[in-house]
Amino acid sequence: MAIRPICITGDPVLHNPAQDVAEIDDAIRAIVRDMYETMDKAPGVGLAAPQIGLGLNIFVYDYEYQGEQLRGVAINPRLEIGEISPDLPDEETEVEGCLSVPGERFPLKRAEWAKLTALDLDGNSYSLEVTGWMARIFQHEFDHLQGVLYVDRLIEPYASEVHEVIQELGWGTPGLAWLPGQDYLEP
Repeated sequence: MAIRPICITGDPVLHNPAQDVAEIDDAIRAIVRDMYETMDKAPGVGLAAPQIGLGLNIFVYDYEYQGEQLRGVAINPRLEIGEISPDLPDEETEVEGCLSVPGERFPLKRAEWAKLTALDLDGNSYSLEVTGWMARIFQHEFDHLQGVLYVDRLIEPYASEVHEVIQELGWGTPGLAWLPGQDYLEP
């Protein structure tokens, strides 16, 4: 197992749709182990394969939901979501962050309900219907597999604020990454 560098916004792998996994083999299982270790070290509640530079339809998650720790992998996932309220996002309760935009957090409206259907590491199909933050996590990670970062969904004034932050930090170009447990890595 290994902690992998996490790509920062601007790397093409983060901004293009991921490809389905054709076969769940030992190589995929090793990638998933690395993803769990990287997510835990970051620390995060989810991590998608594109975030570690792999354009594969895989994400992992780990979050307490309704008194139970939900830790799992979603391979070739599909996601159904409920309606997204047209209300403005709450600046305290609907704030999101992303390991590919490290250290930044902005309000974003998400659907309150989601149904994830995916394969596990044994190739078995499963479905989970969730609400609240677990639904938010699934939407966030599924977006990564579509080549969308949460900052791409921000409304004003947050969209302008994150654009300024990305420019100030020199992000938005290919090849930038950071390694959990260490400082930001120069390309």
